[in-house]
Amino acid sequence: MKYEVYENIAVQDDFNRFDFISIGKKGLVRKRVSFSKTEMDKVYNLAFGDVDEKDELDDLSVSDNGDRNKVLATVVNIVVSYTNRYPGRWIFFQGSSESRTRLYRMAIGLNLEELSIKFNIYGLIDNELIPFSKNLNASMFLIVGKKV
Repeated sequence: MKYEVYENIAVQDDFNRFDFISIGKKGLVRKRVSFSKTEMDKVYNLAFGDVDEKDELDDLSVSDNGDRNKVLATVVNIVVSYTNRYPGRWIFFQGSSESRTRLYRMAIGLNLEELSIKFNIYGLIDNELIPFSKNLNASMFLIVGKKV
């Protein structure tokens, strides 16, 4: 994506957990991206959110730190790294709320041309997986890295 990204990312758990710090108007906020196996073969769930005081991912918190685009671009860079490391894996994600799903849908739509170079992107509509396009009202997303 054409946005600045956070550089200092701690990678743990055999490339399945990534932590970084958001720096913004509310100070320093710990962020985490984690990947976990689903019941479907080669499909992994992407979870993203703030890290709470118990060192657990909280995907419902709203940090409102003023760096949304930088955070989302960092998450995309993490997904690129992850799919480069595990090229056959599909990444499933959805927002933890309707507004977050809408945010992800808008971010993908605004950057679709660039993202489509690296990923095949699909949206779920009425239990049907279809190629993502702008203004697609998808409730969930599934992506896989392209072999470049």
